[in-house]
Amino acid sequence: HAHTVGNSCLELVVVAQTRRFRRMSGVELFSGVTARRPGSGFALPRVALPAYLAYVVRRLGQAAVLVILTVALTFALINAAPGDMVDVMAGESSIADSAYLDELRAKFGLDKPLPVRFANYAIRLAHLDLGYSFRQNRSVLSLILDRLGATALLMASATLIGLAGALALGTIAARHVNRAADAVISALTLLAYATPVFWIGLMMIVLFSVKLRLLPSGGMETLFSGLTGLDRWADIGRHLIMPAVTLALFQLALYTRLLRASLLEVLRQDFVRTARAKGLSEGRVLIRHALRNALLPLVTVVGMHFATALGGSVVVESVFAWPGLGRLAYDAVEQRDVNLLVGIVLFSAIVVI
Repeated sequence: HAHTVGNSCLELVVVAQTRRFRRMSGVELFSGVTARRPGSGFALPRVALPAYLAYVVRRLGQAAVLVILTVALTFALINAAPGDMVDVMAGESSIADSAYLDELRAKFGLDKPLPVRFANYAIRLAHLDLGYSFRQNRSVLSLILDRLGATALLMASATLIGLAGALALGTIAARHVNRAADAVISALTLLAYATPVFWIGLMMIVLFSVKLRLLPSGGMETLFSGLTGLDRWADIGRHLIMPAVTLALFQLALYTRLLRASLLEVLRQDFVRTARAKGLSEGRVLIRHALRNALLPLVTVVGMHFATALGGSVVVESVFAWPGLGRLAYDAVEQRDVNLLVGIVLFSAIVVI
């Protein structure tokens, strides 16, 4: 009896100490899983997964489910479209022999039912094989890696241009709120936000390439120029100006409005009134104190928008013939290249998630 009472008391002490430790730490470090020692009534605490590791595992599981659903939906949608890759090839080559077309479908695996094709693709994907593009005659992974650098350069440049312009315009609009400068900036940002990106790109080509002949109309660099080193990078920079500015205008409009609203909210806070009461100039209060706190929501939106900017780059890359992932995805849709399109969507989904 005394032994049983002693074990019960010891168990109560362990549970109380564990709860006290959790309350003091403020974080649930371990799950409440216990192991009972054989032959006794005493429950030994067993260390399970730390809470942060359990959170990571749970998030990875959710991300895997989202990726699988994205791939399945993309696979179903592109196969639901009328025609397939063989029909596109037949139209381009003027082939009318049905027997030969059936032979091509059998070669590419398009004669099998949709569930079987998706199962085969899922099996390859489980082995980290994105498949093969029969139209490009290359593996999907190599195509994505080749175009990734151009898209990353375009997106990074557009983001930097949009962020730099938003910092300047948003700060000016917040400092001169309800004045002429604020009204002009608000009207320009609204116009940039509402204007279609492809129309801006076409007008820039007409103005700067056709009329003024200042910038190249498309591509990433001059073909067969033989440029190397700094000269080649300068040539790439000239080709980058119009696509980057076109893609940045939409971001600039969004970031400017967001920064203006955030600054106006911060400028009403008590610490700003205290800084003004200490005799600091309005510019120093705005830049050194208010802007730092107003940047928090902007940085969050910039990070989220950068991950999802591939959708906007499809239009810009198509207008300016920029050899990136967006143009590659557009070509894959036109050619009904299922493996290539699903691979690009899978890569984009992983980046976003």
